[in-house]
Amino acid sequence: MRLSLLLMVFGGSLAQSSVVPSWSVGGVTPDLPLILTAFIALRRGPEAGCLVGFAAGLLQDVTGGGLLGVQALSRALAGFAMGLLPGRLWVGHPLVQIPGLVLLTVAEGLVRFGLLQLLHFPASIGELLAHVILPQALYNGFLGAACVLAVELAQTLRGRHTWT
Repeated sequence: MRLSLLLMVFGGSLAQSSVVPSWSVGGVTPDLPLILTAFIALRRGPEAGCLVGFAAGLLQDVTGGGLLGVQALSRALAGFAMGLLPGRLWVGHPLVQIPGLVLLTVAEGLVRFGLLQLLHFPASIGELLAHVILPQALYNGFLGAACVLAVELAQTLRGRHTWT
């Protein structure tokens, strides 16, 4: 089971750096490792979400050429926070998962902005929200909805429906 998580993280990070740039709409790309982190955290809990988020963020830090550890820390916190939701909300329903993913994307972007502000990163919060965080959150929501629908369709075809 841990090998499958490692392969998903590596595959998602590989797809993020190779395939996803071609999916750019107006300069905005989805964040596959964050989507993967959110869905794994919802299904496996805060510890798995934290580990997957840290590994995916570290791989993005290494391949992206930015400050090493910023995305790893913000993704680990996001995965842990999302993993805490199953005890508090009915997260098996897609109408909870998708808005949760959008809100998680916004929160993770704000945490990453806060970490970069500690290191004196020259950007304003208004510009970052308008041009990076909110468009990416909407894109993640649409892509996450497509992923949830694909999983639900596969489970329906197998005769197992999880959220009704």
